[in-house]
Amino acid sequence: MGFTDTLNYILFTNPISSGTFLFLRGTAKMAGDYIGLQPKQKLKMPPSKPLWKLASSAGPYVKLAGLSGAAAVVLGAYGAHKLNAEKLPDQARIFETANRYHFIHTLALLGLPLSRKPSLVAVFFICGIILFSGSCYYVAFTNDKRFSRITPIGGTCFILGWLSLLI
Repeated sequence: MGFTDTLNYILFTNPISSGTFLFLRGTAKMAGDYIGLQPKQKLKMPPSKPLWKLASSAGPYVKLAGLSGAAAVVLGAYGAHKLNAEKLPDQARIFETANRYHFIHTLALLGLPLSRKPSLVAVFFICGIILFSGSCYYVAFTNDKRFSRITPIGGTCFILGWLSLLI
């Protein structure tokens, strides 16, 4: 038995201290009832909404995240079967980066209803997914690097999206 376990037993879980606690709690409740200490007004909680109703009232962001997540899974499966990491290691690495950023920012889209400016953040994240991940997917699948110049613009959109959460 360690020091914290011993202290926990002495103060809380042994029969004497737990009985004393129950006695004091009952006495305090009876004294409050005898004196008339009752809340003036009972709080009523509004009925809770199901989570799907809360999500649907938060705008199109959850649906957008669902669509983006489905696209990320489809592209991930396609790339896993099409790209051979042994034959094309550079393209496989580019593809993994694109797919990772796509998934991360899809999950970030789920949190948009919690931000103050969800439309602004959504524009930056979606532009980042299209420009950054899209251009990386294109390079990974075709080995054509003519659109690789827009990849940093997509990365900048990701950064601006995260920074716009601070607003």
